Amino acid sequence: MLPPNDFDPEIGVAKILEPGLRRIVAPNPSPMTYRGTNTYLLGGSDIAVIDPGPDHPAHLEAILNALEPGQRVSHIIVTHTHLDHSPLARPLAERTGAEIWAFGDGTSGRSPIMQDLAQAGLMGGGEGVDHDFSPDHTLADGHVLRGDGWALEALHTPGHIGNHLCLAWGDACLTADHVMGWATSLVSPPDGDLTDFMASCEKLTAREWRVFYPGHGAPVFDPNARLNWLVDHRRAREASILQALHDGPATAEDLARVIYTETPPALLGAATRNVLAHLVDLTGRGRVAPQGALQADALFGLNT
Repeated sequence: MLPPNDFDPEIGVAKILEPGLRRIVAPNPSPMTYRGTNTYLLGGSDIAVIDPGPDHPAHLEAILNALEPGQRVSHIIVTHTHLDHSPLARPLAERTGAEIWAFGDGTSGRSPIMQDLAQAGLMGGGEGVDHDFSPDHTLADGHVLRGDGWALEALHTPGHIGNHLCLAWGDACLTADHVMGWATSLVSPPDGDLTDFMASCEKLTAREWRVFYPGHGAPVFDPNARLNWLVDHRRAREASILQALHDGPATAEDLARVIYTETPPALLGAATRNVLAHLVDLTGRGRVAPQGALQADALFGLNT
């Protein structure tokens, strides 16, 4: 399933996606954010701003300028605490008086093994985490947040990061960085957890969805097919890693160079972190074992 290459939105302009939902793309394009972060405006009179985005003055003004007569920002919802999603939440709250909702701060939602790895300090990671973020209110899994004419169900979907939320809006889902059409998610321990990522995919697969609205890129109109593809893709990566380890122990970087042969050099670091996430998952399942401590530059071998 090749990603679409025709997503070329007008930056900073509110586009109607369907009745009650608009999208503004932030001016932060990059190899990791595609055209920029998607900020969503949901509602009629009470507007929920979902993922305000990076701390960029022009994007703040674009959000405020999108408000129509009789509209106000009633809720600010952050799906996860990466620097391209959450920093503008506090400036927006100060301008509008709205309060901020999220699963928690940058370390919330980690699995026990990831907590241990973070405390040991041997995994590296921490790429792009907004360590200054703190919500006014927390959103637990299954919590339904309501405004005038809309309701969002919080679905805790750790994997990309421990505090990641998807937001169910009827049969549509705002999937943030868990499911996107243009690329797969970065999973980088100890913030990212591949074991959790796969479980979160299964959680979403249990429902029939009409459309996904991701944190970057165009809407996904074949949502369940995309979920199945993501699961199959991760399983194929796992098989490639195990096959490569038949040639002998290797580091995550060694394996990334062998497996991600068509990846641009600028993205090899992200590919290495994804391989490391697989190795941590495989270690937890007893399929591989590090030589020495479980750390980012460890040699891993098949567990015989």
